[in-house]
Amino acid sequence: GAISQRAGRFELANGGTLLLDEIGEISPAFQAKLLRVLQEGELERVGGTRTLTVDVRLICATNKDLEAAVVKGEFRADLYYRINVVPIMLPPLRERPGDIRRLAKAFLQRFNRENHRDLDFAPSALDLISQCYFPGNVRELENCVRRTATLARSTTVATSDFACQNSQCLSSRLWKGADLPPGSNAREELARGNRMPVASPPLPSRRIGGAEGEVLPVQVCDPNDPAYPAA
Repeated sequence: GAISQRAGRFELANGGTLLLDEIGEISPAFQAKLLRVLQEGELERVGGTRTLTVDVRLICATNKDLEAAVVKGEFRADLYYRINVVPIMLPPLRERPGDIRRLAKAFLQRFNRENHRDLDFAPSALDLISQCYFPGNVRELENCVRRTATLARSTTVATSDFACQNSQCLSSRLWKGADLPPGSNAREELARGNRMPVASPPLPSRRIGGAEGEVLPVQVCDPNDPAYPAA
């Protein structure tokens, strides 16, 4: 009754664009339903019996290797070819230092609006945050900005306000605990794409339409720390 009268996401997005995040995690049953929507443009509401027609442009995002999932039988090949029309690679945040500054400013502006504050970054604070590797990508950056803004001691966020300056940042602690090969230079190892041995597995980067970028499981947070690799 009531459930069958509620419009779902695809119906609400009819004539527009719908983003499906974590497409690699959907169940086989939902994969079949999604394939039908893409091929036939048809669906039924949950609990309903009437077939509805929709026209939706789909954007899919995932951090999984969908091609490998297809080989393993975890993801339908026909659905993969349907959604992999225009693959877009979104590199990990560590490869986009310019974006770190812009995103950090945007997250701070959002924090200001939500909390009726008027904070700003000191230039040195932006220099510091732009050198971080952020293995957790954008989510970790946003969390870092919100935490730092919450604990900031003035209206200007300074380098001393960041958790990594007080040994309270997990990523920076993992970096300091990395067991580097004797005589190796950490920054050179990172530049070559080698993984640094740390205590936790790496977090995957975002993939859209099947493109992938690798994320190193380390973060350089404190340029003044002795463990920070020389330039």
